[in-house]
Amino acid sequence: MDWAILLYISALIAAVAFAVLVIFLVRTLRSANRTLEHTANTVANLEKQLNGITIETEQLLNKTNRLADDIQQKTESVNSLFTSVKDLGQSVTQFNQSIKQVSNSVTTQVGEQSENIAKAVNWGTTALDLYTKFKLRKQHLDEPIKTQGGN
Repeated sequence: MDWAILLYISALIAAVAFAVLVIFLVRTLRSANRTLEHTANTVANLEKQLNGITIETEQLLNKTNRLADDIQQKTESVNSLFTSVKDLGQSVTQFNQSIKQVSNSVTTQVGEQSENIAKAVNWGTTALDLYTKFKLRKQHLDEPIKTQGGN
């Protein structure tokens, strides 16, 4: 009997231990279930937020693409303006070169003709001197004739 009572007491202790174990397991599983529900809610909220962020990101990307296209068009317009300015600069450079060539040509011709001009001035001066002397001599010769004819 002793063994039978010990066997019953052991079975009773095992049953109580199993009941306590089941109670703690149930509590733990309920706590884990609540934690999983909170995690599921959090994941659902994150999914909604990510969907919102995804939509906003797509809108931002579309706006960025439109802005990039606009910048590209404006850059092409500015490029044509710079091309025009470059062409104008080249025209002005060519005009300046033409002016320099004309100036150099005039300077060269004046240099070449300066000797002829100097000769012409000398001949002109000499001719003027001769004319003046001729006039003075003619006046000087005409004076005695006038005085003789009047007597």
